[in-house]
Amino acid sequence: MKQPTVIKIGSNVLRADSGTLDALRLSKLVEEISLLHKNGESIVLVSSGAVAAGKSILSIAQNLDSISQRQLWASIGQVKLIQTYSEQFSKQEFVTAQVLVTKEDFRDRTHYLNMKNCFTTLLENGVIPIVNENDVISVTELMFTDNDELAGLVASMLDASKLIILSNIDGVYSGNPTDAASKIIPQIAYSDSIQPNIISPVKSSFGRGGMHTKFNLARKTAGLGIPVHIANGKTDFILHSIFSDEAIGTQFLARKKASNTKKWLAHAHTAFSGSLTIDNGAKNALQSENPTSLLPIGIKKVEGNFKKGDIIRIDDSKGNVIGLGKAAYDSSTARELRGKKNQKECIHYDYLYLNPA
Repeated sequence: MKQPTVIKIGSNVLRADSGTLDALRLSKLVEEISLLHKNGESIVLVSSGAVAAGKSILSIAQNLDSISQRQLWASIGQVKLIQTYSEQFSKQEFVTAQVLVTKEDFRDRTHYLNMKNCFTTLLENGVIPIVNENDVISVTELMFTDNDELAGLVASMLDASKLIILSNIDGVYSGNPTDAASKIIPQIAYSDSIQPNIISPVKSSFGRGGMHTKFNLARKTAGLGIPVHIANGKTDFILHSIFSDEAIGTQFLARKKASNTKKWLAHAHTAFSGSLTIDNGAKNALQSENPTSLLPIGIKKVEGNFKKGDIIRIDDSKGNVIGLGKAAYDSSTARELRGKKNQKECIHYDYLYLNPA
């Protein structure tokens, strides 16, 4: 089976000016995805829009808290969203499957592999999975930043051939998008230095993320070996243009493929059981061109109680998060060996994910 492409469609792509679900735009995107599928591409669709669809169906009391409002709109809107997708894909003679997840689903490695097997089974049988966060049962601390984060996690889990993020923006600009002198940056390499002040902090009106989350997610995913394309989903034939390698939107060029374990660790930032604070020497060694395993001699502080095999966070002396890894031994042993020479590595390089420097 060909490695799948993960396509994420943002809330504002599927929102009409009236605030209702834009069935025409959805139908055009379904036609494009179906044509790609017929041409041999394997597609996983991560789609926002449930909350927006729910808002267009029901007005609710203003005294509800934000989580309750979101749960109500999402539960109503998800039915309409998936029904619309199912009807449109049926016209193209494709079967769809609904996959609803929460961040908690990705914390356990065994559960993570079970989900991967589920996706693989669907794809092998020609089914198009349509993925969304289960907003109905998610609470704030277990929510993804937005569906961009979910799409990146799914792409990493499936070792996707590419990740396409469709929003109502044209790509990453060289300056403020409202400035006429700003231009779309066509390609961004992992090593490129992009100043944060050129990334618009404005969030979408219906989603929870913005260009900052898209940029950071795209860079992280490209760093794991999966190219990422950010483009405007309201543009006609946008997927055809991307698959035809036309210069449209912004493409994040991929680095060398990372292992499946590193891909999982890259998105496990809420699943750690403890943390290690390391000195500058260890930090420089990890962030060098040829990083190695984390040795006890570079560890200054051990926090939390963790077992061998647990995920632990790595911080520098200023509290910045350097990365995540699987502990080679428990926290008691880590405390005993802290700062000592000639000891077994606390985190082996094969089980270590480092954040972009």
